[in-house]
Amino acid sequence: MSTNMDQKNGNETIASHSTFNTETTTATSTIKKSIGGIGSLIKLLPTGTVFLFQFLNPVVTNSGRCKTSNKYLSSILLVICGFNCFFSTFTDSYTGTDKKRHYGIVTTKGLWPSPPASTSIDLTKYRLKGSDFVHAALSLLIFALLGLLDTNTVHCFYPSFESTQKQLLQVLPPTIGVFVGWMFVMFPQHRHGIGYPVSTDDSHDASKISNESPQNPIHNV
Repeated sequence: MSTNMDQKNGNETIASHSTFNTETTTATSTIKKSIGGIGSLIKLLPTGTVFLFQFLNPVVTNSGRCKTSNKYLSSILLVICGFNCFFSTFTDSYTGTDKKRHYGIVTTKGLWPSPPASTSIDLTKYRLKGSDFVHAALSLLIFALLGLLDTNTVHCFYPSFESTQKQLLQVLPPTIGVFVGWMFVMFPQHRHGIGYPVSTDDSHDASKISNESPQNPIHNV
């Protein structure tokens, strides 16, 4: 009788461990898929800003074990990174006659600071557009998803929200991804500002000045 009871308890223990391992594997798989979904959206943010946030956030939040000072520091980091995502949308770059990449702030007249008049480079095509404000809003939305649903941020500011975090990570990235994708189709992004990868497309090769031979176009930056 005792042997049967021990065997039964052993089977229940094995079943319990098996259930726990299954749940853990499922949760891990869900988190990995969620991170992958967020990762595709992160590509739309300035690379340096994302790296700065992911590097400093565990430090300023004390890995989620926040005191009052940690909350202030974390808030400052969120604001700075959010502002940088917004601001970078209003920057652009071009390749000058010196074959170097130059960055500037988008204005209603073009890029600032403007190159010397002697360079004969026309930067009016880089002037501020309505779509820039759409892209700025989308950048803030994506960073808010990244920053406010970060595990350390959740533990720091709203630990009771942790049970809901997994559900939001399952739903929000694909939903926002579809929305952002649709908005970028409606308002294409052609800028390559501060923190964004440089493109070699013709529209950003300002080194094509008027005295360049049309029979020998330059396609590389």
